[in-house]
Amino acid sequence: MAILLGVDTGGTYTDAVLMQDEVRVLARAKALTTRHDLAVGVGEAVRAVLTAAGVQPEDVGMASLSTTLATNALVEGQGGRVALIYIGFREKDLGAQGLAEALGDDPVCVLAGGHGHDGSEGAPLDEAALLAFLETHKADVSGFAVAAQFATRNPDHELRAMAMVRDVTGRPVSASHHLSAKLGGPKRALTAVLNARLIGMIDALIGRAEAELRSIGISAPMMVVRGDGALMSSAQARARPIETILSGPAASIVGARWLTGADHALVSDIGGTTTDVAILRGGRPVIDPDGARVGPHRTMVEAVAMRTTGLGGDSEVHFVSEGLRGGVTLGPRRVVPVSLIAREAPDVVLPLLETQMRSTTPGEHDGRLVRAVPGVSADGVGPREAALLARIGDGVQGLGAVLRTRMDQAALKRLVARGLVQVAGLTPSDASHVLGDLAAWDAEGARMACALFGRRRTGAGERLADTPERMARIVVDQLTHQTGVALLQAALAEDGLDEALATHALMQRGLSGARGLVRVSTGLDVPVVGLGASARAYYPAVGARLGCEMQLPEDGAVANAIGAVVGRVTMRRTGTVTAPSEGRFRVHLPSGPEDFAGSEPALARLETVLRQEAREAALVAGASDIELRVSRDIRTAQAEAREVFVEATLTAEATGRPRIAGA
Repeated sequence: MAILLGVDTGGTYTDAVLMQDEVRVLARAKALTTRHDLAVGVGEAVRAVLTAAGVQPEDVGMASLSTTLATNALVEGQGGRVALIYIGFREKDLGAQGLAEALGDDPVCVLAGGHGHDGSEGAPLDEAALLAFLETHKADVSGFAVAAQFATRNPDHELRAMAMVRDVTGRPVSASHHLSAKLGGPKRALTAVLNARLIGMIDALIGRAEAELRSIGISAPMMVVRGDGALMSSAQARARPIETILSGPAASIVGARWLTGADHALVSDIGGTTTDVAILRGGRPVIDPDGARVGPHRTMVEAVAMRTTGLGGDSEVHFVSEGLRGGVTLGPRRVVPVSLIAREAPDVVLPLLETQMRSTTPGEHDGRLVRAVPGVSADGVGPREAALLARIGDGVQGLGAVLRTRMDQAALKRLVARGLVQVAGLTPSDASHVLGDLAAWDAEGARMACALFGRRRTGAGERLADTPERMARIVVDQLTHQTGVALLQAALAEDGLDEALATHALMQRGLSGARGLVRVSTGLDVPVVGLGASARAYYPAVGARLGCEMQLPEDGAVANAIGAVVGRVTMRRTGTVTAPSEGRFRVHLPSGPEDFAGSEPALARLETVLRQEAREAALVAGASDIELRVSRDIRTAQAEAREVFVEATLTAEATGRPRIAGA
């Protein structure tokens, strides 16, 4: 019997599950995610799940991690300072694909060199200029990215530049042809830059997580979930951290398939910060053909086609004052639920809320609190931010007590963006505590937060809500509406329709069942798998609203952690055969181009190399019982009444289950 451990670090919770042979869940546990050091939350969740299952640490045969760290880092513009070595391109090419914006003020070296479409050298590599650039910047960056023109057709200049970076600086270096076999130099360069920026951060997380597992007594190898739902070794994740973007959402799709057996469905995973919607087709997650988009960046990383909406259990509730009735909207920013901060600091929070309740005049910041995050360096903050941090101090404060001017609000936003400060306010999680659907935190704090928010005046001069329960219902109904819109947008886009129709009056009339002279009926025609800790509280109403089957698996709250365990190791290697002249067929290999007199020998040579590379990569990733398959995409054209070979792309895929320690 193999014991498998899966861990997922989410925005609010870190989940852990123990499974027996991918057959059944033995135990599950949660711990609050520790943003200042994710490994602390990982350790707490793992210790809790081992205790719940009565399993000894040394009995664990495999551990697997899915994480939002890379995704969040790119969205929030975090990561190390890096240098780009841009070979064979023009200076103006930096403006393509958002490359210049991603680099910011990081150094760039635009060099002569690169190759042509056929793999022949376009110009010699300017090694003297590269050497001077490396000597200048070897001490002020954490890593380097290298991208050369048509490196996927001939990587010689990228390989030479990589060797020089290592010899001169000793810093990590990311080459674009290692991350994608596709053409499109600026986009490959962007992917390499983001990969280089993440290396230090992901390396530290994986190192800390592995050390935490060893301290517990778990010596099994650790795997990491990629953005396409497959598994890779921790060593591969450290070298190619860009491939872990969308790791958490991808794990949830794999977990949804295992939990439900669904072949064709929408999968909606609600977390504390976001709702992630993806599609299962033929039992497999749909992959984004254009590469994963994270924040403003479109990369060349293969990842699930995921639509992320800033809507979760911890989304900030905003007052909508327009119109006579008023209302609320949710997100996209996450705040700490009042019920959670009240549980953690009841002696401060509850008296503060009670004081606000006794005031006859509602305050602008009633029900909103702020605290500094311990252990985060405040180096480099401006004087206004430093003064605000000093007023906040070490405890929890009412937001109105620390904001003295409008300029302080801008300073607060900057401190929140830096991760130095957390703001607490009314959220759907608080509303669910008031309605009795959740009971994890302080319900009395949630009631007071709802009561304070409900005192706001609508356009008609009336209170938004006269009871905490009524205010909580308004918030949950709004979450139902916004979730329904997100699901409809995903379905409309998949059907090739304008996703703006999701909010059209006719669509909403059809959902509500309203009847008039015109009969309109709308809804979803596929089941929805609802995942996340709060899905059972919120999603039955979403299914009723959309008129679709809503599947809420028993272990859906830890689907991400389950997906981290049951995924397979999958390694793909892609190559190209071109025809630079009649009767000549060129195979573009990592070692350089090779020419053949016929297409079949060229295709056979490429297939042999790709099979070997994919198999070796799968073995390094820790796979066993490897299966190999090769797909061919051959493009031809008609010329003078005969078929002419233009180009062929071959992809070798090696898959297998991770090796289990002691098996």
